[in-house]
Amino acid sequence: MRLDILMQINSDPKQKQFLRENSYWYKYLNRSSSYYKDFINDMKQKYKLTTADKINKISDNLNMVRTFLDVLK
Repeated sequence: MRLDILMQINSDPKQKQFLRENSYWYKYLNRSSSYYKDFINDMKQKYKLTTADKINKISDNLNMVRTFLDVLK
């Protein structure tokens, strides 16, 4: 694994945790550094860090607040 990729993974706790939980990524990252983007995308999908997931989370929070306000009426 290239040193710069290893340093990026070690600097981000989520990436480090994801790599420990999904150890098959060691094999891909050791073979080629081009898999790093795939690694990041897979991590974002599994930890729900994509833009669509963030929008859905905000929408859910707004619906919860709206429901709470309706109950208070």
